[in-house]
Amino acid sequence: MNTRRRTVLTAGAAALATGCGSSGDGDGDGDGDGGTAPASASGTGKTPEASGTPTGELTRTSGIPVGGGTVFKDRKVVVTQPEAGEFKAFSAVCTHAGCTVASVSDGTINCACHGSRFSITDASVEAGPAPRPLPAERITVEGDSIRLG
Repeated sequence: MNTRRRTVLTAGAAALATGCGSSGDGDGDGDGDGGTAPASASGTGKTPEASGTPTGELTRTSGIPVGGGTVFKDRKVVVTQPEAGEFKAFSAVCTHAGCTVASVSDGTINCACHGSRFSITDASVEAGPAPRPLPAERITVEGDSIRLG
């Protein structure tokens, strides 16, 4: 079997802001679910478990739209594909108040708590109040499989 293996590590801020979400549900993601909601594949309505991904795998490369991304709430990570075949991963915890980002659209990672937006390319702040970029997360792309680490 001929598979390619790439390890991707993107630059980003190393520090996370601490705080809690504005919903008062105690999990800090601002969605009012207490932290029990499954991860949502942005734009698909599917959870990673429901999309047929093997155990240990975060997602398949086909699960990340080109020019977009997917938020994995349960893993607190967002994976983007700024250009075809280029995968990036960042913390899904907003550097403003610690909410979990909600979506990826129009080239930005979006936090619904207070309106912060981050670039899908390098997680730099495109609109505040977030004070810093989202920290980078390490992912491994092997064949069509994406794994954390």
